[in-house]
Amino acid sequence: MESVLLNFRLAIEGIFQNKLRSFLTALGIIFGVAAVIAMLGIGSGAKQSILEQLSLIGANSIVVKAKVPTQQSMGDESESDGVDLDQDALKGYTPGLSLDDMNALRLIMPTTDKISPEIVEEMIVIHDQSSQRARCVGITNDFFAINNLDVEVGQQFHEKHFEIGSNVCILGHALATKLFKGENPMGQQVKCGNTWFKVIGLLKPRRIQKSKIEELSIRDYNDDVYIPIQSFLLRVNNRKRIDESDVIRGRQQGNDQLENYHQIDRAVIRITEPGYVEPSAELISRVLRRRHNDKIDFEIEVPELLIKQQQQTQETLNFVLAVIAGISLLVGGIGIMNIMLASVLERIKEIGIRRSLGARQRDVVLQFLFEAVAISLIGGLLGVILGIVSARVIASSADIPTHITWWSVAISFVVAAGIGLIFGLLPAKRASELDPITALRSD
Repeated sequence: MESVLLNFRLAIEGIFQNKLRSFLTALGIIFGVAAVIAMLGIGSGAKQSILEQLSLIGANSIVVKAKVPTQQSMGDESESDGVDLDQDALKGYTPGLSLDDMNALRLIMPTTDKISPEIVEEMIVIHDQSSQRARCVGITNDFFAINNLDVEVGQQFHEKHFEIGSNVCILGHALATKLFKGENPMGQQVKCGNTWFKVIGLLKPRRIQKSKIEELSIRDYNDDVYIPIQSFLLRVNNRKRIDESDVIRGRQQGNDQLENYHQIDRAVIRITEPGYVEPSAELISRVLRRRHNDKIDFEIEVPELLIKQQQQTQETLNFVLAVIAGISLLVGGIGIMNIMLASVLERIKEIGIRRSLGARQRDVVLQFLFEAVAISLIGGLLGVILGIVSARVIASSADIPTHITWWSVAISFVVAAGIGLIFGLLPAKRASELDPITALRSD
């Protein structure tokens, strides 16, 4: 043990006697480890971001959105077919996306777990002297389960609220704060459009980045008013009352965008198993086309597939970053070997003196190995610091999520020590094989 400690002390002394050379030797390791730390941080951040996105939309979900055709697109279709506008409107009449469609899908599709239809209208929400422009959203209780939302204070809707269309609502946390300004909202009244609703619950606040809201086409749940969907249809607006004549009249108006005739604006359908998502999306499309007279006035999205594509892209990027980091570490290891070989040539006389005083070949090997490993570990420590700083800079300047984990730091240290050991072995072996007499004669 004394021999090992002596060799270690001699290695450290050799490093500090040549500080500049040791620092330049460690540069390759510093940048390589920094690249590894930053790469793993970006990869972990991207994975965490993807898991957050899945929690926002719910796993195994399919989104069906209502789509209102424009006057121009409908007019172009009628001109190309050579059909009168009114006749084409009657021929192409579609009832629009409705609750009946959702009930039909629930009966037809055995893979359906939950269905959350939504009606969304923006309006002025009033309480006392306060007013805010917000979205009034008609929902069922499946909405909370699919979107992983919890009611922090109060309760969710009861079945009787849906049966009789009760004037009750649940407020998003941010909207409640703006409207009530320190008051307790529970049991109080808010006016949505022309109808008053009693507050029976407050949503638990959830922070959502603006980039996620835009990327996943979701709303900020904290700023909405939620009411039972039957209450919305009875007391706010039921667009299903529009018939064929309304469609014709709307198409003959000068507005480019036709009046929204869909009873619901969108629906999120959660499937029981991940493997059923794509076949279920195809079945939903066929069922809705048949129910809408073969008119595609809806669009279907599978957010999980979009996120998986994003994940594959991110994994490819992580692989490229890993290759770059690996090349940097390889170059750093070659640099250590070259400098250590040069150091052996410079220190031939020192090696000869040690051998003549009784040092064994193993002692010389240990000295140079310790020196190479110590340079690598010092470079690894500096590289970890540089990598963490780089990850923070990347996260703040490029808006790329990063997450530094303890195991990435541990991997970096192990890699640094391994490089020092591997690339220091040849110079150490070369030094130990020097003939003591020849070494003492060298200038």
